[in-house]
Amino acid sequence: MKTRLDSPPDIDAGDLLRSVDWALGTRRSIRAFLPTQVPCEDISAILDVARYCATGVNTQPWQVHVVMGAAKERLTQAILRVYNDPALRETLDEPYDYYPREWISPYIDRRRQVGWDLYGLLEIEKGDKMKMHAQHARNYRFFDAPVGLLFTIDRSMGRGSLIDYGMFLQNIMTAARGRGLDTCPQAAFNEFHRVIGQELNIPDQQMFVCGMSLGYADPERVENSLVTSRVAVEDFTTFHQ
Repeated sequence: MKTRLDSPPDIDAGDLLRSVDWALGTRRSIRAFLPTQVPCEDISAILDVARYCATGVNTQPWQVHVVMGAAKERLTQAILRVYNDPALRETLDEPYDYYPREWISPYIDRRRQVGWDLYGLLEIEKGDKMKMHAQHARNYRFFDAPVGLLFTIDRSMGRGSLIDYGMFLQNIMTAARGRGLDTCPQAAFNEFHRVIGQELNIPDQQMFVCGMSLGYADPERVENSLVTSRVAVEDFTTFHQ
């Protein structure tokens, strides 16, 4: 594995700044990928640099399961068998509350907007349950990405470790962008955590956190033109002097 770089690469400071900002600012949730394979060395390199994120008292609570090829297809089919069976879906639960149990503004408004925008691009009309079901199912095919990442954490860890985990996930997505790759972090996998645990032989002591698709974005797919709006800095920041 590569060693950590303690000094910046030999490039202009302005170029370095713009490169970092570009990787952060162009990260988007991609929902259609090309079949182009991602070498295992690139996946390892991304995880290698991502592990340097901040983590409380250096606990490093992440566990990563990488699925590709036949293993990814087996997992996809196992999830879809449950997803497409209403009776089986009734038995599902989630490992933790990712979303609030009761939505309030402005969060519910933002959620609805991204849903309307995405389905508008895909020409899925409100109430078209069949098309919505089919589109949501694409999550479990990792949106055709060649690589799927599944993340778990030891159940003994506290909620603060999920903050550490979020920084680890962001590092993965940023490092992927720096290599010309794209990602889609997916909480859609959470209700299938038991299916995933069984298929990948994940110990019960490990709690599922989320999934992620990794690969090269398909530039021809209309859903990849979606750019979500972001609140201005002054709307969420208070300076105390």
